[in-house]
Amino acid sequence: MFWTIPTIMTWTRIVAIPLIVGVFFYTPLNEAMRNLLATVMFVVFAATDWLDGYLARKLNQTSSFGAFLDPVADKFLVCASLLVLVHLHRADVFVALIIIGREIAISALREWMAQIGASRSVAVHILGKLKTTVQMIAIPFLLYDGRLFGVIDTGVWGTWLIWAAAVLTVWSMVYYLQKALPEIRARVKK
Repeated sequence: MFWTIPTIMTWTRIVAIPLIVGVFFYTPLNEAMRNLLATVMFVVFAATDWLDGYLARKLNQTSSFGAFLDPVADKFLVCASLLVLVHLHRADVFVALIIIGREIAISALREWMAQIGASRSVAVHILGKLKTTVQMIAIPFLLYDGRLFGVIDTGVWGTWLIWAAAVLTVWSMVYYLQKALPEIRARVKK
């Protein structure tokens, strides 16, 4: 099921990447308007992550391709946004390296564990979901980079949240590696 409604929604997260990048680097808008537009776009496209999963279950349109594409689209959107934020000096390069490096490492680990029939040991855990939630709040705060409702300094809050996401990123990676370690040891001994 390559072209279902949920899969098309997942594709929109990938299509969003050049749009968000384009807003910051190729539009003649003032900085405040670019920030607002990119933030709204990120929030709308990020919301499709929940919506496409809901619709896939509700419409009985789940597929192995959709299950593959969904986390890939999420990771592309997050990584591209982090790179934009690093370029704009709104996120530390060290944070971006931690988050992007973890995504690559855990994706590779999950692929390997699936190949050896042990994917259940690295199934999504609450730590991974918490990490994702925190970074999905931090990124739009950093994209907006202003005062929300005249009160909330999104730059400050976004910085604290993205560092919290980096800590959760490391913590969740350690958790997944610990869960996979018995299988890794068994394979290395063979």
